[in-house]
Amino acid sequence: MNTAETLRTALEAVRSHRMRSILTMLGIVIGIASVILTVGFGQGARAQVQEQISALGSNLLIISPGSSTDDSGSRGGFGSATTLRLEDADAIADSDVVPDAAAVAPTTSTSTSLVAGETNWTTSVVGTTTSWLDVRTRTLASGRFFTQDEADSGADVVVLGPDTASELFSGTSPVGEEVTVGGRTLTVIGVLESSGSSSSGTSEDDVAVVPVSTALALTGSTSTSVSTIYVEAASADLLSAAYQEIDALLTTRHGIESGDDADYSISTQDSLVETASSTNETLSVLLTGVAAISLLVGGIGVMNIMLVSVTERIREIGLRKALGATPSAIGKQFLAEASILGLAGGLLGIAIGVVGSWVLPAIIDQPVTLSLAATAGALGVSLALGVGFGVYPATRAARLTPIDALRSE
Repeated sequence: MNTAETLRTALEAVRSHRMRSILTMLGIVIGIASVILTVGFGQGARAQVQEQISALGSNLLIISPGSSTDDSGSRGGFGSATTLRLEDADAIADSDVVPDAAAVAPTTSTSTSLVAGETNWTTSVVGTTTSWLDVRTRTLASGRFFTQDEADSGADVVVLGPDTASELFSGTSPVGEEVTVGGRTLTVIGVLESSGSSSSGTSEDDVAVVPVSTALALTGSTSTSVSTIYVEAASADLLSAAYQEIDALLTTRHGIESGDDADYSISTQDSLVETASSTNETLSVLLTGVAAISLLVGGIGVMNIMLVSVTERIREIGLRKALGATPSAIGKQFLAEASILGLAGGLLGIAIGVVGSWVLPAIIDQPVTLSLAATAGALGVSLALGVGFGVYPATRAARLTPIDALRSE
């Protein structure tokens, strides 16, 4: 038989046992769909993390306090100490000391309840400086940000995140309205544009921003410690230089003799991206391994059913050989059937994967990015599975002798 006749006969054999063929392909279908969705989840998560980190600012350095140690000797994680102060931020802002820093925004943060009329809402109150808006690359949806004079005087003003404003004022414009925080009345002067979630999963839209002096007054604190210092480098090319300058400055100010004794940490966008990407890659490898096992099981299923098919069609094979069919022609037909099963399973798996990439994001709120390379690779793998696991059944059929095949039950 020529190639066209071989394919036609193979298709007819697959079609004549539709239910068995569908069940045979099931393992490959699940495996291929899993591979496509796994890669899609990984790429979607990576893109989401990069987008969230980019929203912080492309030239951003984040300085966090070191770890704390209690009386029992138990140490907390980084950020648990109070080793950073407003004076550190002022020193970093000095262009003679750190010439490659364009802007500095120290922040304090505390969770407290805001009251507007009869409505209350617990959110994060962030105390900061006028540079915060630019350093964090945030914009205003309405109103304005506080001025330097308001920051210096500890004015009773607040800028709300969009979620906070919505919860307190039920969708009406809050600009000019008043909220009470810890018994102190603050005037709402602006509302931030939506920014979404941060890389840590917390909402950047549920926040209330006040001058740092106002925040210290709200908590009754006499300390000038801050929770984070954000520094915007003059450019992406100067990010490393700014890092070195800040590190040298804080080492001197804090009296640190070696890097192991540092009571602060400095992170960059690259380190955040690398950490997030590493986590995503580990999860993707794990899920891909599970999908690979499913594909292996699917391939074994193809081989098993093809062996059953050889057994059922022994008399047919013997008759065809007696009429002049060569072992090569018999082997090619069974190999074609296995290849068709693998290819059809791959196409069906791809279809399910594509549909899943459209439907799942709306259900689990997680982006799925289709990869053309992964899709093409999955199709190639499904065909290779059909061919690879079809070789043994095809060889077994080709090796049957006409006399043994014709006299079988």
